[in-house]
Amino acid sequence: MKTQKGFTLVELMIVVAIIGILAAIALPAYTDYVTRGKLTEAFSELASMRVKLEQHYQDNRTYVGACAAGTVAPLPSGTQYFTYTCPTLTATTFTVQATGIAAQGTGGFTYTIDQNNTKGTTALPSGWTTQTGCWVRSKGGTC
Repeated sequence: MKTQKGFTLVELMIVVAIIGILAAIALPAYTDYVTRGKLTEAFSELASMRVKLEQHYQDNRTYVGACAAGTVAPLPSGTQYFTYTCPTLTATTFTVQATGIAAQGTGGFTYTIDQNNTKGTTALPSGWTTQTGCWVRSKGGTC
């Protein structure tokens, strides 16, 4: 008698189903992990801008005129996931804002920092939990 070697169709279907279940669990977790990695660009650039703006203030006794090329506090350039602006620049106050670039997977995220080192999350994509007074770093709203 010859013995049959190989797998039955049922065995193969079970393996494919198991792989599908594992992929359905792992893919969203990996996507969130990659997104959280992209957010660190905004956090580091905003913190850096705050230090540069304080240096500008020490030199000029005003924040006006900062966030421009040729100053000690130019806006970050060459960044990949966020664009940076200074929507508020007065003699005694500033706000720096990082807005996510949708094409890079960070659309919907907006973070801010001001002269008092108040960190803010002003916009998040749907499914993310909002938190006040900090930069939201994960989908669950942790800072």
